[in-house]
Amino acid sequence: MQWEVVIGLENHVQLTTQSKIFSGSSIRFGAEPNTQASPVDLALPGVLPVLNRGAVERAIRFGLAVGAKIAPQSVFARKNYFYPDLPKGYQISQFEDPVVQGGTVSFAYEKDGKLETKTVNLTRAHLEEDAGKSLHEDYAGMSGIDLNRAGTPLLEIVSEPEMRSANEAVAYAKALHSLVMWLGVCDGNMQEGSFRCDVNVSVRPVGQKEFGTRCEIKNLNSFRFMEEAIHYEVRRQIELIEDGGKVIQATRLWDPDRKETRSMRTKEDAQDYRYFPDPDLPPLVIGQDWIDRVKAEMPELPGALRARFTGEYGLPEYDSLVLTSSKAMAGYYEAVVAKAGKENAKAAANWMMGDVSSTLNREGVDIGDAPVTAAQLALLLKRIADGTISNKAGKEVFAAMWEAKSDDENLADTVIDQKGLKQISDTGALEAIVDEVLAANAKSVEQYRAGKEAAINALIGQAMKASKGKANPAQVTELLKQKLAG
Repeated sequence: MQWEVVIGLENHVQLTTQSKIFSGSSIRFGAEPNTQASPVDLALPGVLPVLNRGAVERAIRFGLAVGAKIAPQSVFARKNYFYPDLPKGYQISQFEDPVVQGGTVSFAYEKDGKLETKTVNLTRAHLEEDAGKSLHEDYAGMSGIDLNRAGTPLLEIVSEPEMRSANEAVAYAKALHSLVMWLGVCDGNMQEGSFRCDVNVSVRPVGQKEFGTRCEIKNLNSFRFMEEAIHYEVRRQIELIEDGGKVIQATRLWDPDRKETRSMRTKEDAQDYRYFPDPDLPPLVIGQDWIDRVKAEMPELPGALRARFTGEYGLPEYDSLVLTSSKAMAGYYEAVVAKAGKENAKAAANWMMGDVSSTLNREGVDIGDAPVTAAQLALLLKRIADGTISNKAGKEVFAAMWEAKSDDENLADTVIDQKGLKQISDTGALEAIVDEVLAANAKSVEQYRAGKEAAINALIGQAMKASKGKANPAQVTELLKQKLAG
């Protein structure tokens, strides 16, 4: 039987406010346990929650970016369940009336060696508070409770179940991760839990309209873990069904050491949480003037920037997609082009996607921390474009610039001089080299004049060898053609 995979994501995005969603407590990561939990976070008798305006504005910003409806009035509810690290015995969230309704996220991904684009619809994005954290590893035979995280503001972004492979799901999650960082609503630090992914996975026979029974894989904090967990869960469900069993709706956890999902609890439905409006919080009313103010402060969005890169700089769609993968990457690229000139825009894109990206990946460095500045790279591109050095020599210069970690804006010129990498562009010197090569390679000359145009490549190679790689290849080629035609 042929199976179809159905995937939907719920992403918990920690918002970049200074304080919690209903109290003034700090949300600074790494503080000593239980030093950032106020009476409001602990739900002590007599306390009242007060909504953080900054959290609402970040939700509005996200909603505008994905083309969603911003609800003019939304309601906070109590989601009732028991966890040792949930001091209230309930979580304040939104149920029937979320602040962000609908919207879409578009992304690109590779399929069968080709670049594909896809748009996934969002169901909603709602504000809620985070729970605390149970600590199981630090205490022998016991668990500790750290309530510092209790009350941290979250935006939970829920997609429609429209993804059909692990590849699509990971690409969607990466696009969402990039977007919330681009907007400044989340710092995106997955190791610290700022961006967490819950993946709902089910399978169904190809052609069947009804969804299969889903299982939710909770709290994935790595794109690699997400991909591995989806592949495992898909295999598990298919094998279970084909062996005559039934998939039980459940919440599962990914064990990265054993490379398997394991059951955590039977999956609850909405009625199990006994949602009801929180009596301590009035409805959240968002007027159009508030939305307009947030909209006026929005940065240029990735989609608009991609279109501008393609139109203004003449870049292929793929280049624009890669260069707008993060705000920092796009900003670095534009800074390079501003210094190097639009005539070098495509060369700048090639270097950004090639040597720059590969070096960043190898060194484990973000573009914002690259030791080669945009101005330094721009000068290097100019020196390649004006023939001062070859593209091959440019790679050597770039590597030296990276190691130098200098603020000197003219670093490329300094390295070129130190290494003696300037190309020979003097016509007289090049003509002497070409004459020697022609005299020493009569067979290649004869083949070229007999109509075998590829023979000139051997002559170019000999000229470059004679000049120890310093001859300007374009000039060498032109001189050879002139002399061979004579």
